[in-house]
Amino acid sequence: MTTTEETGVRSARRERTRERLLDAAFDVFARLGVQGASIEAVCDAAGFTRGAFYSNFENKEELFLALMDRERRTHVAALEAALERLDPGSLQTSAGLRDAVRSVVGAVGPDPAAERQWCVMAAEFELLSLRDPGIAPRYVAEQRRMRTEIADALDRLLGGLGLRFTVEPRLAVELLLGAYETGARAALLGAPDAPEPGVLVEALVDALVVPGHRAG
Repeated sequence: MTTTEETGVRSARRERTRERLLDAAFDVFARLGVQGASIEAVCDAAGFTRGAFYSNFENKEELFLALMDRERRTHVAALEAALERLDPGSLQTSAGLRDAVRSVVGAVGPDPAAERQWCVMAAEFELLSLRDPGIAPRYVAEQRRMRTEIADALDRLLGGLGLRFTVEPRLAVELLLGAYETGARAALLGAPDAPEPGVLVEALVDALVVPGHRAG
């Protein structure tokens, strides 16, 4: 008979295997691309067999979506931590508020050390989703989940300060993240005179945040 302790040990072992596969996938995808990488290459990098892979993931696309989900959870935790560290007194000025929103948006961006890899992989997987209608719904759902969590967090922050977005929070987040991602890509490409991502975000904050509470 299987004991609760034995079940827990197997569960912990499987979780460690899954995390090692995800770590290996990030490195392999970054080097070879999502489409260019093989399941065998991921297994070799993780030190596991194909059997270990298929006991955790159905295919390479599911592996990448799991990688995105882990990244989302990491950044949502960073977002909440960033909100807790904010000094309410510093948010009473336009400059302080701009800095705060920039730091919050930056908290959900990629780790600077891996920003180029994530940018390339995300762009490649987005193209794959556009080409494959079977993948697109899950990709869109993952993106929507992340943006909804960010919007909820920023809406709480502004509401507690007696401020509001001039548009719906989800739309505001689309604009803020779009500006940040555009600036980050331009910087990675070495575009001359490209504005810093934070500068774009600050300009949008001035236009999107006003005193008062949102109606309804």
